[in-house]
Amino acid sequence: MQVQDINLYAALRAAFPAKLDAVAIETDNGLHYSWRDLDRASAMMANLLQSLDLPQGARIAVQVEKSVEAVMLYLATLRAGFVFLPLNTAYQSAEIEYFIGNAEPSVVVCSSKNFGWVSKLAFKAGTKNVFTLDDDRTGSLLDRAAHCSDQHKVVARRADDLAAILYTSGTTGRSKGAMLSHGNLLSNAQVLKTYWGWRQGDVLIHALPIFHVHGLFVALHGALLNGSKMFWMAKFEPKRVLEKMPQATVFMGVPTLYVRLLTEPGLNREAVRNMRLFVAGSAPLLIETFTDWQQRTGHTILERYGMSETTMLTSNPYEAKHGERRGGTVGFPLPGVSLRVQDDSGKNLPVNEIGGIQVKGPNVFKGYWRMPEKTREEFTADGYFKTGDVGKIDERGYVAIVGRSKDLIISGGYNVYPAEIEGYINELPGVAESALVGVPHADFGEVGVAVVVPKPGATVQPDAVLAALKAKLANFKIPKRCVVVAELPRNTMGKVQKNILRETYKSL
Repeated sequence: MQVQDINLYAALRAAFPAKLDAVAIETDNGLHYSWRDLDRASAMMANLLQSLDLPQGARIAVQVEKSVEAVMLYLATLRAGFVFLPLNTAYQSAEIEYFIGNAEPSVVVCSSKNFGWVSKLAFKAGTKNVFTLDDDRTGSLLDRAAHCSDQHKVVARRADDLAAILYTSGTTGRSKGAMLSHGNLLSNAQVLKTYWGWRQGDVLIHALPIFHVHGLFVALHGALLNGSKMFWMAKFEPKRVLEKMPQATVFMGVPTLYVRLLTEPGLNREAVRNMRLFVAGSAPLLIETFTDWQQRTGHTILERYGMSETTMLTSNPYEAKHGERRGGTVGFPLPGVSLRVQDDSGKNLPVNEIGGIQVKGPNVFKGYWRMPEKTREEFTADGYFKTGDVGKIDERGYVAIVGRSKDLIISGGYNVYPAEIEGYINELPGVAESALVGVPHADFGEVGVAVVVPKPGATVQPDAVLAALKAKLANFKIPKRCVVVAELPRNTMGKVQKNILRETYKSL
């Protein structure tokens, strides 16, 4: 899809409904923001940013709690032609120091409670402007913006101009800043609008963080580009989400949110009678969650696949005429996305063979911030991005992700794919979920350790898990040890942090 040279904000603004005083966002504490509010407040903030005399392409680094004002700041950054840099609210001082040092933002916006240490790091690194913004509509950013005009002419931008930098989680080595352009983000939002059947009258329940692709780009852009009202939840609360479902049509969540909703007795077909679409992503959805949801609600969750560097790449079909939504897969490449599976020698692999996933398309990022060598390494000679994910394509074209290449275990020269083993473990009686990680071994180089979480009230015996696997799998795939734990370590998007597990069990 061709994206004209256009500022992403201008494209989103063009989709606002004609009735600007209609409610755009309703918050969980009863506040109502109109489309006019979004336009005026983002204009005032954009005027404030422009009054600071910032250099071309200035980065605006933001580490604040989720609020509608934080969205307005994002829109203001786009419309003023600057680069938005969202930072996870869980990051501590060493991480923030690295991001500020690496990105050299001209403006840093933080929560009031963190102003003391954040401003110290920012001023030391040469940042001249530090503002505060809190989730109760207070902060120096709002105080300053209140004196600015609510009229603002959107700054012209080309499709390949930088709109945002997203730092990847950096489970191996330093975090890398993925550079996303106005064209990357707009093309993906437009494709998803069509592919997921966004329609007039849709209402989104927004219960995701907004420092990440899923909440900031997929959910937020989806609603804005469709002129759709949002129910805005500062934090995910299953009961609150259930209360809003009869008035909503679309919900997007990470698998953990679906698991938590399934524990609510009120989740039934009546509760979701008006819902049109449930989307899951950011981490693998267990087949058990997929089928439980189908049985309880009559809805089939649509699982999709994307990453910070590419936004969305694949999706299970929305419309039945394009195929069924298949559990355990992430569907087909989206329109405009080319996806292939290759082995280490660069050879395309046949159907159902596991290899590295590579992608190309208008949604794929420009490269890593100030890392030209790393960028070159991650792209093939013919322009495909090496995702670092390992997967396969079946005979019908459905893509399945088997794991990350860095999670691959090479034991005695054989490749062991954790997702395959985890699939078998998760089917065993009493098992809620599992993770397989590789640890060093004198003979085999590396062996698997299975970390298993039992279901509430169930007892799982490590030896029984290993014995069950021996009856089903080749010997080289069998973990050498099994450990039973209460829960797996996860990041804010619900992904299991295998780096922590590897570190914990490396001496086994």
